[in-house]
Amino acid sequence: MRSEADLHCQVLVVGSGPAGADLARRLARSGVDVLLVDRLSDLGRSSFSSAALPIEAMDAFALPAEVVGSRWREWQLIGPGDATRRWGSPRPLGVVLDFGALRQWLADQCRRWGGQVRLGLQAVSCHQEDDRITTVLRRADGSTLRVRSAWTVDASGHTRALLGDPPAAGPRDGLVRAAGLEWLLRVSPECWQPWADRLSFCLGSDWVPQGYGWIFPMTPGVLKLGVCRLVDTQRDQPPLGALITDLGRRLLGTGPAGAPFDVLDRHGGLVRSTIRRREPHRRGRLVGLGDAVSTANLLGGEGIRHALTSSVVLTPLLVEALGCGGRTACQDRALDPYPGQLRRALGWRWSLSGRLARRTWLSLHESRADGRLDRVLRGLESSRAEDLSALLFGYRFERYGLRAMPYLMGWR
Repeated sequence: MRSEADLHCQVLVVGSGPAGADLARRLARSGVDVLLVDRLSDLGRSSFSSAALPIEAMDAFALPAEVVGSRWREWQLIGPGDATRRWGSPRPLGVVLDFGALRQWLADQCRRWGGQVRLGLQAVSCHQEDDRITTVLRRADGSTLRVRSAWTVDASGHTRALLGDPPAAGPRDGLVRAAGLEWLLRVSPECWQPWADRLSFCLGSDWVPQGYGWIFPMTPGVLKLGVCRLVDTQRDQPPLGALITDLGRRLLGTGPAGAPFDVLDRHGGLVRSTIRRREPHRRGRLVGLGDAVSTANLLGGEGIRHALTSSVVLTPLLVEALGCGGRTACQDRALDPYPGQLRRALGWRWSLSGRLARRTWLSLHESRADGRLDRVLRGLESSRAEDLSALLFGYRFERYGLRAMPYLMGWR
């Protein structure tokens, strides 16, 4: 027998990150009775994301100016070694989002269109009963709440709270892990200005072995400083805290004890994705979304844009399935196209970029790999800033033809 505390809805979305919150707002706008839950009690907390997007994504996903921290029009690549390369454009190429503001805006939009949002609830388990699925949620005080819905969407990110990890299809298709740490810094105007209007990355084993570092501008006087690297169980890796401290010292000065920056916030997280994205996207009435089905791209650690893409793909399919009533066969037919449609939306270059990420970052721990990367970057020096955006955001490797192919294929 169900307890009086049970909730009922058409769709339960677990996880109020970009994927889950965007799906909830889209479903609510379509008239669906949707409940969005998140384990956090404050959506501004644990806001780990470098959050850089191409400018076209703002219109593509209908995002408002209020979630933008800054705009940028230049690329700056520092390293390997002391080399520094810049590509600039007269017009803005992209934005750096305020990740906490983005999550809050999406949740508010869900409420505006009639959806429910409940925070401080962590998904524990779920089980299907005929044409409904029951999901157990735990509050901070240990008490539980059961939600019965027609569909439950696991948008809990790399934890895959309900779907669980996908079965390993082989050594090339298992989960690849990346770990990141980011500081939000208050700096002087003189320190902020050299980093304004540009995305800056630090590349090479003497900067971040088996990964990369970054400095992104936010509001005037505030910078994002971060490091990310692939996890290599075959090699001892230095702590991320030591790497980001060293990066800040080398690029900005001595740090909190002697200026020029104060750390406003520290946050970090994991990304876990498969290279080929062949894992199951659904189990009965449970559907995966965003990072739960490996939409984070490991080449540049980019997740927000692809998470939003997954919600755009899934929304009309769920609306169609809900229109089937209790007809199971009809509902299955409505959701069956989901994995294929998402693969096409992400593009055929996806698995290539994943293989390139694994090869590039895991090998970047010695001088030979630094030299190989330096040769590729020298080959890009004559490119326009817009071309670099197409390469790094659109994974358009074919534009570089013979200059990039030897590296992509591992020939040099």
